[in-house]
Amino acid sequence: MDTIISIKPLLAILVSIVGALLIISTRNKPDLRESWSIIAGVLKLGIVLSMIPAVVYDKKIIEYTLFSLLPGIEISFRVDSFGLLFAMGASLLWIATSFYSIGYMRSTNEQSQTRYFACFAVSLSATMGVAFSANLFTMFLFYEGLTIITYPLVAHKGTTEAKAGGRKYAIYLLGAAKAFLLVAIILTYNLAGTLEFSKEGIFSAIVQSGHPELLYVIFVLFFFGFAKCAVMPFHSWLPAAMVAPTPVSALLHAVAVVKTGVFTVLRVIFFVFGADLMMDIGVDVFAVTFASFTIIVASLVALSRDNLKARLAFSTISQLSYIILGAALLTPSAMVGGIIHITNHAFSKITLFFCAGSIYASAHKTEVSQLSGIAKKMPWTMVAFAIATLSMIGIPPASGFITKWYLVIGSMERHSVAVLAVLLASSFLNAAYFIPIVYKAFFGKEDSGKDDNGQDSDGHQEEVKEIPFMVIPLMLTAIVSVVLGLYPDFIVKLAENIVK
Repeated sequence: MDTIISIKPLLAILVSIVGALLIISTRNKPDLRESWSIIAGVLKLGIVLSMIPAVVYDKKIIEYTLFSLLPGIEISFRVDSFGLLFAMGASLLWIATSFYSIGYMRSTNEQSQTRYFACFAVSLSATMGVAFSANLFTMFLFYEGLTIITYPLVAHKGTTEAKAGGRKYAIYLLGAAKAFLLVAIILTYNLAGTLEFSKEGIFSAIVQSGHPELLYVIFVLFFFGFAKCAVMPFHSWLPAAMVAPTPVSALLHAVAVVKTGVFTVLRVIFFVFGADLMMDIGVDVFAVTFASFTIIVASLVALSRDNLKARLAFSTISQLSYIILGAALLTPSAMVGGIIHITNHAFSKITLFFCAGSIYASAHKTEVSQLSGIAKKMPWTMVAFAIATLSMIGIPPASGFITKWYLVIGSMERHSVAVLAVLLASSFLNAAYFIPIVYKAFFGKEDSGKDDNGQDSDGHQEEVKEIPFMVIPLMLTAIVSVVLGLYPDFIVKLAENIVK
């Protein structure tokens, strides 16, 4: 492939850092402060989209190197189809989340809003850094940076519960990175002599034939070291992080954090090991097993959760493993299904979290059991929720159907009845924990608004009104979920470029 040297990937990273500085400098002017998030988001998206013609249609690679530390260890960036797909989704959803955050943070009178918007902006810079990393070293730096900058967001409320959730978040992610990921990177460098991503994998034939057991161990270290992918048993940080404000939950589940986790795992599968080596050493079976286990168990746990955000959190844990499952099956269709689910899940899941936040901000309800009849007062919110639910289950025309179609075809290509059974069972479980919510909202008897003692919390029935700054973004993301289901050709083309 031809290579283009361009500063564009670095600009995509820096634009939101500059935005964060402007947010801080205008902290006493809320309207101006928040406008910087929108402006930076639009500029970032523009830079990312400007790279599509060269990467997607001309089949070129965009590169930019800052400096070299050691032979094979550089701070460098590379834009390929995979990184571009991830970056487009993240930058587009940041704009939606910025609008949503304005409505949410103001309606709930959240504290430290300047810190919130600034950290949010920097987290998108870290996400872009991961997306456009040319090697494991660069990716590791931005991956760790993302953990650090999102900690204040998780612990934002400052309550005892929030601080505990923030500590668990940091301990799990930083701990896994130090205990597993750093070791894996050091071993990889010693065996391969480089950390640069390659479509053929980076381990020589001599290393592959001489150290199969060690390569197996290295993959396992990568698999659990990238703990942001929330594969069981390294998943409990994610439900704990739900103490954060709902826009942060959306960031964690759709825009940046967990998507960074699965993206990095797929980078390792496709561009460090390669499909042939994965099969040769049998580590594909390991990944498929853990992904399948996570899909089923997380879905079962979701069934038992009455708190809406907690149910969505375990749904995310399950859905993320679809991505890993598809990649680890190593068949063309399955790999395409896993890759496109990064985007499909992002738009559907952010819609669900936006809806959860809208319900909380407008009706002050957090539990599934409280949602009877809520659609009568919040019709737009619940219509969007219903659309995203279709996507999670895998029902057309929502985008989740496209994911499951490719995964089913891929499992048949692999001749795996067990994986087919997992996909079927998970779809039924998805329906079991999502459909009752939609049914209660549209057809259930409306909640009286009384507390446990039969009294109105403030002596009167509060009028529930949807907040436009929150409703418009969630409706737009729901519409995109349908559009991606009806017109999947573009993201499928990107995925096929990666797999080929």
